[in-house]
Amino acid sequence: MQKKMTEFRRTVLIVLAVQAGLITLFWAAMGKTAFVSVLVFAAEAVLSWYLLDHFENFTVEHSAGVGEMLDLASKDAFMYGQVGILFYDDEHIITWMSDLFKERGINRVGRKLLVWLPEAEDLISGSSDSERVRLDDRWYEITRAEDGPILYFRDVTDREEYRSLYQDSRAIIGMASLDNYEESTQYEDEAVVSAINVAVRTPLTEYCREHGILVKRINNYRYLLVLNEKIFSALMADHFQVLNTVRKAAQKQEVSITLSMAFARGADSYEELDEMVVKLLDLAQSRGGDQVAVQTAGEDVQYFGGSSEATEKRSRVRVRVMAHTLREMILRSSNVIICGHRNADFDCIGSAIGAARIAEALHKPCSIIAKTGGIEEKLGAVIAENLEELTQEVNFVTENEALNQLQDNTLVIMVDHHNLKQSNGSKVLEKAKKIAIIDHHRRSTEIGVKPMFLYIEAGASSACELITELLPYISNRIELSPLDATIMLAGMTIDTRNFRVRTGTRTFDAASALRRYGADPMMVGEYLKDTYEQFEQKTNALSGSQIYENGVVITPVKGTVLSRAMMSQTADTLLQVQGVEAVFVIADDSDNETAISARSNGKINVQVIMERMNGGGHMTAAAMQRPRCSIDDVHKELLDVLEDYFGEAESNESNTEN
Repeated sequence: MQKKMTEFRRTVLIVLAVQAGLITLFWAAMGKTAFVSVLVFAAEAVLSWYLLDHFENFTVEHSAGVGEMLDLASKDAFMYGQVGILFYDDEHIITWMSDLFKERGINRVGRKLLVWLPEAEDLISGSSDSERVRLDDRWYEITRAEDGPILYFRDVTDREEYRSLYQDSRAIIGMASLDNYEESTQYEDEAVVSAINVAVRTPLTEYCREHGILVKRINNYRYLLVLNEKIFSALMADHFQVLNTVRKAAQKQEVSITLSMAFARGADSYEELDEMVVKLLDLAQSRGGDQVAVQTAGEDVQYFGGSSEATEKRSRVRVRVMAHTLREMILRSSNVIICGHRNADFDCIGSAIGAARIAEALHKPCSIIAKTGGIEEKLGAVIAENLEELTQEVNFVTENEALNQLQDNTLVIMVDHHNLKQSNGSKVLEKAKKIAIIDHHRRSTEIGVKPMFLYIEAGASSACELITELLPYISNRIELSPLDATIMLAGMTIDTRNFRVRTGTRTFDAASALRRYGADPMMVGEYLKDTYEQFEQKTNALSGSQIYENGVVITPVKGTVLSRAMMSQTADTLLQVQGVEAVFVIADDSDNETAISARSNGKINVQVIMERMNGGGHMTAAAMQRPRCSIDDVHKELLDVLEDYFGEAESNESNTEN
């Protein structure tokens, strides 16, 4: 309104100035006869000025009258309810503000509303019903009048403070477990055990005391934690530094003890929180331990840590128990169907053949889904070359053929994977009533099925190792042909990178057992050789490699489709270069997807990095796939994730040193 008044005043003055100029010219031409015109002009100017001044005063009185009217009708009510009122014109200029703003020292009359409060744009446009803004130290909820350019500001500071207080005080239940504690202490004398206890327990209890966490020991290696959201925010801020502290303290004692933690939040029922935290701790440990699993009710699980490789934790007793359980399940089934992951590799098919031999030894019909879902290129060549011998020993079928064989009492065994989305037999799994899982990958949050038998050992080198260990405990009539054993040994060789990573004493025991069945290492070498075309393709991919800080090499491959096997082999080749700690090969694959194959020598956790891009895997071998997209976009996203990963690692190191 003030702006319009100013423009109107300027227009009147211009008109009067023009009129004065004309009268001056008329005076010069006519002389004294123009005296009357001068008098008329003077009277007109005085009258115009009077009318302008009177109209402006009327406008001011009208605005004051609005305020006076509000004062008389509802001032007390608005002030008591801490509600402020603001008027604005068609150009979003603030024309009036109520007494609430005056009392709080806020005066924006005559200024652009959206310059002062850009948050009000959606409100004025009608795309939102209300907005929350912070002015000085107070919170306001803004709403707009439906029938005019008026905004109502309701002071909700007390409500926000109570909400914040409520959120900060919400209960969280946690659990902490010392991984490998029993294995590390069961054969030690009391003095050594006492020293280990002091070394690994003290950092945890002191950490809890410093942060105000109630901690109660359940047994020698497990603790119950009770805290609230405010305390949990502090734990998140220091990235659960206690994991690094416990790991380093254990290393000084020359034991492989690590700390796993789980926190359940966001539920009002303590029973629900208890059920959540037990499952979360199991998830953290089945993924290899040395990490934190956090879940808010109704949301996905988040993982933190996981910077050390999973170690062998299964005992001979556990293997025997699992073998007997699987044996009973097979005996009580009408038939067995075995499925692997899509783009099956040597470990997948090798473990499937081993599981099929178990079912056949127990006189149960068995089929392996291998004709659909894809086969890795080198494995496909081996199967084609030995197809006649293999088809006499195992029954390879398509997924649809397996569906026709599925009965109510059929046992479906998932090998080398545990996620429905990765399976080459997902339709079979969706209808199956009895499911068993045998896998060595770190457990993901969602499995997608409800297994009756779950054998996931992240410390194992391969699924072939797990199957080989089960054989003698199930039946002494199980027979593996030299070809079967060689394929299984090839699976172990690939997954351990020629027995250099994820290799423990149990791995060599399993390899030795396969040798006794007739596995031929020389044939394994032949299976894994590149053709000239593969060698050329790998060389071209390597030429585009780029090295970054921290020994990271990224190889973006554009304009060429690579198989996932070729991507992983390219990464393995680069990892042999001195100074290279981790490799990421980015390419379009044959499944119309864009993928990353990640490999590490153990210093960089590629599993954590790939999980942040919705992938997964092991600490030293992981991958990610998504629908076909730009290589450059994936490359940029990977660089951002790496920056965050190394930033957190540096923060953890500095906190540990302090």
